[in-house]
Amino acid sequence: MNTPTLILAIVISLAVGAGIGYFVRQMQHSRMVQEKKSEAEKITEAAKDQAREIELKARDDALRIRDSSEAEATRRRTELNREDERLQRRRAELDNRLEHLEGREQALSKRQGAIDKRANEIEERHTEIMTELERVSSMTREEAKQHLLNEVEQEARADMLRIIRQIEEEAQVEGERRARELIADAIQRVASDHVSEITVSVVPLPSDDMKGRIIGRNGRNIRAFEQAAGVDVIVDDTPEAVTISCFDPVRREVARRSMESLVLDGRIHPSQIEKVVGQVREEVDQLMVEEGESAAYEAGVHGLNPEIIKKLGRLKFRTSYGQNQLAHAVETAQIASVIASELGADLDLSRAGGLLHDLGKAMDHEVEGTHAAIGAEFARRHGVNAQVVNIIASHHHEVEQESVEAVIVESADAISGARPGARRESLEDYIKRVRALEDIANSFRGVIESYALQAGREIRVIVKPDDIDDLDATRLARNVAKKIEEGMQYPGQIKVTVIRETRAVDYAK
Repeated sequence: MNTPTLILAIVISLAVGAGIGYFVRQMQHSRMVQEKKSEAEKITEAAKDQAREIELKARDDALRIRDSSEAEATRRRTELNREDERLQRRRAELDNRLEHLEGREQALSKRQGAIDKRANEIEERHTEIMTELERVSSMTREEAKQHLLNEVEQEARADMLRIIRQIEEEAQVEGERRARELIADAIQRVASDHVSEITVSVVPLPSDDMKGRIIGRNGRNIRAFEQAAGVDVIVDDTPEAVTISCFDPVRREVARRSMESLVLDGRIHPSQIEKVVGQVREEVDQLMVEEGESAAYEAGVHGLNPEIIKKLGRLKFRTSYGQNQLAHAVETAQIASVIASELGADLDLSRAGGLLHDLGKAMDHEVEGTHAAIGAEFARRHGVNAQVVNIIASHHHEVEQESVEAVIVESADAISGARPGARRESLEDYIKRVRALEDIANSFRGVIESYALQAGREIRVIVKPDDIDDLDATRLARNVAKKIEEGMQYPGQIKVTVIRETRAVDYAK
């Protein structure tokens, strides 16, 4: 086959292939379009079905909501009808009551008119009677009233004086009997030692040669000791002894023990002194804690703060009028518990108040204020019961006593301080107290003389009979006692006796 024929055959073949390919593509495109059209119809049908379902569901929901709304509206209408009926009934009842009240008001008006008329008649009759009485008695109304008041006053004063004396006698007899029983029982059940007050401590020495070692070269040892311990060391002619003086009992005890330890050891020089004093101070601190715990246990008081225990232990080295304060605190707690048990009061409050009532004396040289206020504030800051705090603060009447236990602790404090041998009073203080008693009594009107008797436990007041009657004498005794309570401090109680004597004197000529 020649070349042109071949080329023609190839061209024809390509043309036929292109036509077939074109025809095939057209067939495929038609089939694809047909499939897409079918798929679109299916989607359209599905969308229509879904739309119909949504429409039906929406219709059902709308019907359900309409039914619910109609039911709610029906229920509301029913309730409103019921409320309207109830209001109608209430309105009818109120109308009936109003009519009833109007009827009663009219009846009361008529009755009030009758009463007013009757009152006017009575007033007129009373005026007539009073006029007739004034005519018969030859006295005006005011004069008769004054005369009657004078007579009634005289009778009342006589009766009042008789009743006051009777009540006072009965109260005194019963009170003294009951008080004797309570105090005797309390004191019998509490045993305490006699005490004495000291502000110095004497340290015995093995020989007088030890005094020179205590003083040291140029006095350096004694100066170091006084500076470390905070005391004064007195080295005098007392054989084989030195005296330690200090008003702080804790420092004095530390110094005494330190001096005994140094004398026993024999090594006395400034560095050793500082070391021993420091060790002894720690020992005394521990001793105060132990003494405080022992006192709390002996008094039956538990659960106290450790700081309060330590301050309580400081009272071991504190005295007042020669009475050891820690022993006094324990004794007061025991007496208070006995009295509280007899009276049916709170035993725990009485014990705690009695034990802690003088807590402020452990620190009153360090803080300004009275020992009652200082102790109450310290106890309050360390979690003590508010009632116990009031007992501490009020045992000298610096604040108001809020419980019967406060009165019991005050009485127990006085009993502990007033018992024989408990306290020692100097002659100067005794004379001052007696003079103060007489000055208080002499300051009242109508007093001629006053005498303090029985070591200041009784004051007898002699009055002018023309200025003071029997009732005034009773009132004067009470006022003198009250002024003594407010202006003096004293153990126990002071009896006030007012003497009014009337003498009738005449002469035979």
